[in-house]
Amino acid sequence: MKIRLSVWGSGTGSNADTIMGYFHNHPTVEVAQIVSNKKDVGILEKAAKWGVPSLVIERDRFVKGDAYVPELQNAQIDKIILAGFLWKVPETLIEAFPSSIINIHPALLPKYGGKGMYGMHVHEAVIAAGEQQSGITIHLVDEQYDHGKHLAQFTCNVHSSDTPQELATKIHALEHKHYPEVISQWVSGQLK
Repeated sequence: MKIRLSVWGSGTGSNADTIMGYFHNHPTVEVAQIVSNKKDVGILEKAAKWGVPSLVIERDRFVKGDAYVPELQNAQIDKIILAGFLWKVPETLIEAFPSSIINIHPALLPKYGGKGMYGMHVHEAVIAAGEQQSGITIHLVDEQYDHGKHLAQFTCNVHSSDTPQELATKIHALEHKHYPEVISQWVSGQLK
């Protein structure tokens, strides 16, 4: 029986696309579902391309209701992978999937994390602070934004001439290179 992943995103889905490609025809892991909090976004197109079922969720039920736990259980989901998903995960979902949700953040946590720190906001803050390094953090999800136990971090240099867009390109390269491999290590029990 394969480990079934649900990959969540809010935008273009470039990380989700890389993850679906990595686990396509994998012997022990499969992307069984894509979840988005927005309609008409790239992640849903990428799901269709790979033939992966998708689910579009709405905020009230996610935050104040059952957090779509019944749909996840019906799809026999084992692990949840956040890949550019911008809503805070409610306690209901964390309790239903204890230590089974991970996120990727485009900075070296604990720096540049928390509410409002996503996408270009992060890269602008890193550059404004004059940091010489940035990177990605892959971590377990808990009740606080960008707070859970770190599973892995990968770095890149930040040059004084870098624009936020140039830094974003470096960070995306790190994400696409490392996130699928870290997911594989995590679901196999090599990372805890």
